[in-house]
Amino acid sequence: MTTRIILDVDTGIDDSLAIAYAASSPELELVGITTTYGNISQEEATRNSLILLELLHHDAPVYPGAAKPYARELFKPYARHIHGEDGIGNQLAGEPIRKAEEKHAADFIIEQAKLHPQQLTVIAVGPLTNLALALDRCPELPQLLGHLIIMGGAVTVPGNVTPTAEANIYSDPEGAARVIEAGFHMTMVGLDVTMQTLLPQRLVEKWRAQGTALSAFLTGMMEFYIDAYQKFKPGIAGCALHDPLAVGVAIDPSFVRTRSMHIQVETGASVAVGRTSEIEGPTGATSQQIEVALEVDADRFLEHFLQRVMHIHSTTAN
Repeated sequence: MTTRIILDVDTGIDDSLAIAYAASSPELELVGITTTYGNISQEEATRNSLILLELLHHDAPVYPGAAKPYARELFKPYARHIHGEDGIGNQLAGEPIRKAEEKHAADFIIEQAKLHPQQLTVIAVGPLTNLALALDRCPELPQLLGHLIIMGGAVTVPGNVTPTAEANIYSDPEGAARVIEAGFHMTMVGLDVTMQTLLPQRLVEKWRAQGTALSAFLTGMMEFYIDAYQKFKPGIAGCALHDPLAVGVAIDPSFVRTRSMHIQVETGASVAVGRTSEIEGPTGATSQQIEVALEVDADRFLEHFLQRVMHIHSTTAN
């Protein structure tokens, strides 16, 4: 039995890998991609998603969504120093052939949740603005959606844009708080685990040797990404698979070990804005806890990712 998924993305490099992973996994039925701002603008994320789907020969529709945060103007700069000027490691060679859909991302999520109650999983790997907007339009969405998996947060480890905040939550703290307090059946896959999922540079070099259009495109992205990682983590010789791990959890929840927590998102003008922290009890409209990933079987996940996306084995790629 396959799991119906929507991927909500701000398509930079690791989002692209997440899309490729989902599209290559028979356990998942990718019914659509929704886009938002974050790593780059929403318009660029939409374009990049369409380009990647063409390379993957996948016909999932793409629905543009939020272009700015839920309750404020853009205040975090796009991460072009990490993802390239085009968001895909400066691999852009032209515009996509296919066009995006006209329906708003939030409306598509609501539509699919109503058509398939309790059978749809949304994997959100960018700011949570589209889901916050969907909640405004459909307050019963938490009861309709089967599972929400987010790549975001840093509960037990430091942040990656400030000492306390992870990038996706920091990009829209009010939207994240709205979603986290809403009562979804939710798993948070944050920096607590994603920074342990290192894709070694030697495997990227092995990938390029396959000589396909897809491998050349993704390898070029990964080389840019690894160079960016080297600048702030010298000697790392690889990069973290943040967004793909969220997809991995949809395929096999045992890739991570979780603990149920009440999570609060710091909002407003605090210097700790965007911080995700555990609290003793709920402060929002619901008492429901969320599952927070705290441990990851990184080697087994990496092997699975490599087989699905790169078609190689880590044990034979030396």
